[in-house]
Amino acid sequence: MSDDQVAVTLQQQEGFRFLAQFPNETPDLITDEPAPLGTGQGPSPAQLLVTALGNCLSDSLVFALGKFHQPNDGIRTEAVGLLGRNADNLLRVLSVDVTLHLGHPAESFQRLERILDQFERFCTVSQSVVAALPIRLQVLDSDGVLLKG
Repeated sequence: MSDDQVAVTLQQQEGFRFLAQFPNETPDLITDEPAPLGTGQGPSPAQLLVTALGNCLSDSLVFALGKFHQPNDGIRTEAVGLLGRNADNLLRVLSVDVTLHLGHPAESFQRLERILDQFERFCTVSQSVVAALPIRLQVLDSDGVLLKG
């Protein structure tokens, strides 16, 4: 695998349960659909999509804070995907709400407005899917004060 590829091999184990194997030292992952299709023995593809969005936005914020030598520890993220039916009555992830909680109060940061204005642009996953999937983002400090959103 090169730096310009992301690879995974999926091997069916039983029904909707797959073993996802990644190159290098990345641990394997079991995926599965919830009942009644599967047995829920791992995250579903929709859960993985929502996880990828929340994780990538978190990583981008950690990186941006670190770039400006600001505290980038203690971040907590909540990501919620809304499932529903499209016009063809097919189940889809209709939107994703992501809330990032900083690990410190807003007054602990310098240049926070600049950081919050730009970090989202560097999230590979959200910027790759936002044209097809609405993503609503909020950022709160550790005291619950809304800083972006």
